[in-house]
Amino acid sequence: MTETMTRTQVNGLDLDALEQMVEEIRADSANAMVSFRVRTHWTGQTRSESVIEGYEIGGQKVERRFKIVADEPAELLGGNSAPNPQELLMTALNACMMVGYVANAALHGIELTSLEIDTRGSLDLRGFLGLDDNVPPGYRQIDYTVRIAGPGTPEQFEAIHQAVMKTSPNFFNLNQPIRMNGRLEIA
Repeated sequence: MTETMTRTQVNGLDLDALEQMVEEIRADSANAMVSFRVRTHWTGQTRSESVIEGYEIGGQKVERRFKIVADEPAELLGGNSAPNPQELLMTALNACMMVGYVANAALHGIELTSLEIDTRGSLDLRGFLGLDDNVPPGYRQIDYTVRIAGPGTPEQFEAIHQAVMKTSPNFFNLNQPIRMNGRLEIA
C-alpha cells in the first residue's frame, strides 16, 4: 500500500487491515490457525488466577501477558474478590459476540452509536453439589439480548445478528457440545 492511500476505519476497525488478513488466509489456510492457552493457579479458598502469556496465529507465537482473577461470592463460600467463573463465562461470550457485531457493522459501513449485550443464565446448585443426579451442574439455556444502534436499517441489523450467531467462536462453543479432553497429572 502506498503512503498516499488512506485507511478506512469504521467503529475503530481498520477495514484495509481486515481485508489484508482475509486475503492472507485465503492464500494460505495455515494463516487461519489460531491457538490460545490459559494457565490457572489456585490461590486459596475459591479464588484462582489465570495467566495468559501469548497465543499463536499462523504458526507464529505472539507474546502478551494478562492476569484474570476469579472468585466466588461470599454466599457460595468465596471471598467475593472477583467475578465468579459463570460471570467470566458470560463475559467471554459477550466479548466474543461484541467483536462480531462491531466488525460486521463496520463491513456494512454502519458506524455504531451504541452496542450492549445483556446475558443471563440460571443453574441449580444441586447439580454442582452432586445432590441430585437428575439435575445438571450447568446451564440448560442462556438468554441474551443485544441492543444495537446506528444508522443501519432493521434488515441490516438482522443480517448482522444472524452473521454473529453463525460466526462467533464463543457462541458456537456454548451452543453445542464440545469434546473436552482432560488429563490428570499427580504432582
